[in-house]
Amino acid sequence: MSTENLPQSPEQPSRKPRVAVVFGGRSSEHGISVVTAGAVLRAIDRTKYDVLPIGITRDGRWALTADEPERMAITDRRTPTVEELAESQEGGVVLPVDPANREVVYSEPGSVPKALGEVDVVFPVLHGPYGEDGTLQGLLELSGVPYVGSGVLASAVGQDKEYMKRVFTSFGLRVGPYVVIRPREWQLDESAARKKIVDFAGEHGWPLFVKPARAGSSIGITKVDDLAGLDEAIAEAQSHDPKILVEAALRGREIECGVLEFEDGPRASVPAEIPPPETHAYYDFEAKYIDSTPGIVPAPLTEEETAEVRRLAVDAFEAASCEGLVRADFFLTEDGHFVINEINTLPGFTPISMYPAMWQASGIAYPELVDRLIQAALRRPTGLR
Repeated sequence: MSTENLPQSPEQPSRKPRVAVVFGGRSSEHGISVVTAGAVLRAIDRTKYDVLPIGITRDGRWALTADEPERMAITDRRTPTVEELAESQEGGVVLPVDPANREVVYSEPGSVPKALGEVDVVFPVLHGPYGEDGTLQGLLELSGVPYVGSGVLASAVGQDKEYMKRVFTSFGLRVGPYVVIRPREWQLDESAARKKIVDFAGEHGWPLFVKPARAGSSIGITKVDDLAGLDEAIAEAQSHDPKILVEAALRGREIECGVLEFEDGPRASVPAEIPPPETHAYYDFEAKYIDSTPGIVPAPLTEEETAEVRRLAVDAFEAASCEGLVRADFFLTEDGHFVINEINTLPGFTPISMYPAMWQASGIAYPELVDRLIQAALRRPTGLR
């Protein structure tokens, strides 16, 4: 029988991919994560994607927040919080735990849960523990939801500076001298743990940098010029992470390079140089985000140095099995060697952050950068890959 004259069902319009931007979190980098989310929300092409902002409060509640990026900015030297943006102080957002169902649900006490629709990809802009360290990535893998950035292993390696350095060393990348004090060492014999640091200083000299082993945005880091400042620096680092890392000071220039995943693999941006801040002892949190110490983009390097640091940045990306994006931080020492200090698998994405600035100088503007990251996540399956 011919079907030519039968009524045809109208074609359903295709749905735009829905992007859940997840931000805030339980780490000490909560405020900077909110600022980053504001920049990402402003940049996402709303003609191409639907957007669902989800904030995680400092106590871990997943909150539905207003899509108002103008409220997510540093004002009066103060960073915003998810608590200020949440539509309710009690309601919670729940991700699916069934890979066959990507529908997000919102519920408040005493009310019927409300379906918010399916999420096609998550754009996490969480920094630090409980978000950047593989914990959120593991949850999304269980849920079967694609996400921007590295997977569980690379995220965990990128968060823990000790194991990051161990991985880099095993792949032949040059790292600076360091020593680690684990919480058990400190608890069992505080004097012996402190002596371990003092002996390290005797071998490599002062100053030292004492930092949390699993934090970022230069939070909790202290430059220690002599023995008198050591205990206070240890206490500050331990207030953010019971495991601390102590690094010898490297004399040289601070060079950064961005890595972005393209269809044919990772590529490096032009590098940037971080000049010594005039009003800070080093490039700390306030120099980065409050006083906005500007970087030099592109870095004034020779062609050979530029090619070398770009190659090393991609090597670091591959060594840690990263995906999506990475900012790789180096020192160019006085003897002409690049020493990798660390990578950041979810680098700062604020309007003044170095990662987008380096790609802007490489020909990829902020909105295109955000789009490329979303597209890379949508191309990539969850699970083993």
